[in-house]
Amino acid sequence: MTMDSFDPAERKILRRLTSPARIQEFLDGLGYNTEPNGHTCYSPRLVLREKVAHCMEGAMLGAVALRMIGHPPLLVDLEAVRDTDHVLAVYRVKGFWGAVAKSDYSGLRSREPVYRTLRELVMSYFEHFFNPNGEKTLRTYSQPVNLRRFDSGGWMTREDFVWEIPNYLCDIAHRPILKPGMEKRLARMDRRLYAAGRCGGAV
Repeated sequence: MTMDSFDPAERKILRRLTSPARIQEFLDGLGYNTEPNGHTCYSPRLVLREKVAHCMEGAMLGAVALRMIGHPPLLVDLEAVRDTDHVLAVYRVKGFWGAVAKSDYSGLRSREPVYRTLRELVMSYFEHFFNPNGEKTLRTYSQPVNLRRFDSGGWMTREDFVWEIPNYLCDIAHRPILKPGMEKRLARMDRRLYAAGRCGGAV
């Protein structure tokens, strides 16, 4: 599957996304898809058409845009307790990991490519990953999944939902980030950091 699968108008939009920073700016400019969780899984084509995305949909579009500038289309699933998962489109520059992401929490968006390992990158999200009760909820993460494995199904330009990708992310092995006993010692979110994190809800 090639980028020629997109129509000229779609390619024009994607060609403007020439760096991770521009990709993140574009994701931030999309409305947040407020359909109840599990009701939609737009393909990147449908995201461009509808101009809204939740984190899974935004991550897939981010992976497409990263692919257009020479990176493999990689997704990482961040798994939570008492909360919804979050998905990142990740990339490397000179061996260092970075990410782009769509979220209505301001701290769960992009990361610069300065992290030596994938775990370092994931841990940078820990303090910002919380539920409405103020609990820090991130617990495990997957290894990067190259979306080329789904190319035969036309995931980038499908006119329907692409549930096979989030289903696969949920089914694969995840690595824990906490040692036994750590969860019991976690403090609730500081009210100022909580408020700062929710600033993203307006985007």
